[in-house]
Amino acid sequence: MKLVPLGDKVVLKQLQAEETTKSGIVLPGQAKEKPQQAEVIAVGPGGVVDGKEVTMQVKVGDKVIYSKYAGTEVKLEDEEFIVVKQNDIVAIVED
Repeated sequence: MKLVPLGDKVVLKQLQAEETTKSGIVLPGQAKEKPQQAEVIAVGPGGVVDGKEVTMQVKVGDKVIYSKYAGTEVKLEDEEFIVVKQNDIVAIVED
């Protein structure tokens, strides 16, 4: 199965949370916050959304940071994804 987003939607796969802090403290499972960093898995076509022309600025493979409470969580074939609007993505992480 494959998720194909519509309009200005983007499918993200969350990156794993760090198990230890920079100072070396190991975090138990419930203490870990879900990261707001994800990899772009699929991108919608853009086009006219709510009467405005939308050009997609992210592409598959980009690592991005998204708003904390954004999107819809989806579980598909034992994998979890988040579907967000492009304007819920706040930055692209460049190496």
